[in-house]
Amino acid sequence: MKTVENFNFLGKKALIRVDFNVPLDESYNITDDNRIQGALSTINKILKDGGAVILMSHLGRPKDGPTEKYSLKHIVKHLSEVLNVSVQFADDCIGEQAITKAAELKPGDVLLLENLRFYKEEEKGDEVFAEKLSKLGDVYVNDAFGTAHRAHASTAVIAKFFPSAKYFGFLMAAELENAEKVLNNAEKPFTAIMGGSKVSDKILLIEQLLNKADNLIIAGGMAYTFSKALGGTIGISLLEADKQELALELLEKAKAKGVKIYLPVDTVVATDFDNDAERKTVKAGNIPDDWMGLDIGPETRKIFADVIINSKTILWNGPMGVFEMENFLHGTKAVADALASATEKGAFSLIGGGDSAAAISKFGMEDKVSYVSTGGGALLEYMEGKELPGVKAING
Repeated sequence: MKTVENFNFLGKKALIRVDFNVPLDESYNITDDNRIQGALSTINKILKDGGAVILMSHLGRPKDGPTEKYSLKHIVKHLSEVLNVSVQFADDCIGEQAITKAAELKPGDVLLLENLRFYKEEEKGDEVFAEKLSKLGDVYVNDAFGTAHRAHASTAVIAKFFPSAKYFGFLMAAELENAEKVLNNAEKPFTAIMGGSKVSDKILLIEQLLNKADNLIIAGGMAYTFSKALGGTIGISLLEADKQELALELLEKAKAKGVKIYLPVDTVVATDFDNDAERKTVKAGNIPDDWMGLDIGPETRKIFADVIINSKTILWNGPMGVFEMENFLHGTKAVADALASATEKGAFSLIGGGDSAAAISKFGMEDKVSYVSTGGGALLEYMEGKELPGVKAING
């Protein structure tokens, strides 16, 4: 793997695609800087070598060009603090200011470009736009795993303008190594935990995991589709009605391959999607009319925890319930606790980005698991066996 470790950046300007798509509150304060922290080792390595750094990223989903809400200028102060460098900012990513500031960079300098997605050409993978970006630096580094599954100008197309000077950053390398560990070098027993709202989002991943995992835990909103398909009543819980047959097929495939499937045996239900709604615990498949399942019940928590604690490799993707609400976070917290215990016993635990990473962060348990991925969608696609454009662009 071609990483920044193998190159001396002395006197070079490194153009780094980072993933600084961080959450901001109404006053533009960063509420979670994990993605910024993840990029620091790559940036610091280049600065230590005697190179200069040009950072490019997107933020949010701007629809109509430059938008105050999505300006990367809001992260300059924090970035300067964590890097201990006065970070410069260009109010455009390919305009005159960007060109001038990039040209004037000295070793040890850091320049952050304005949001790439202020140009529609970024998401379209426009070659002319990619070439303009490429002219700002001498070396291209991709350290944005969270966008590696997108064939965008800055993540895939730009690499062709650096035929012999393109590298993975440390974060990208770590993401790929940890994904590989689970995908192709998992120590047994291997347990995969699938949560989240839709079966349809996880079909391909589940299909892959049936060839690799020993245990498959299915919970969260998607479990109600399985429950309904098995003849249960689910009230007004989440349901993908057209995926019931598929759910039964997946259960049959698991049985044929000797993979043990664990579905919830009890459910915490509520009268409304509200933290303060009336709630009670019922048997899975016995949810009354006009009630909805919002978390796994205490019996299920114990069963799932026992499976997890006795595993050697664990992949977790998706919460067990509506963990954002205090009264429905207990299932997700129980899984997080079990993961921490298993990891302490020597298991390898990979948290699959997205809501799972948010949950681990909410519970302050990032240091109690083996690895927390920064890329939900990218990790899913990699695990599904797809080639990621951002990875292919470097590997060639």
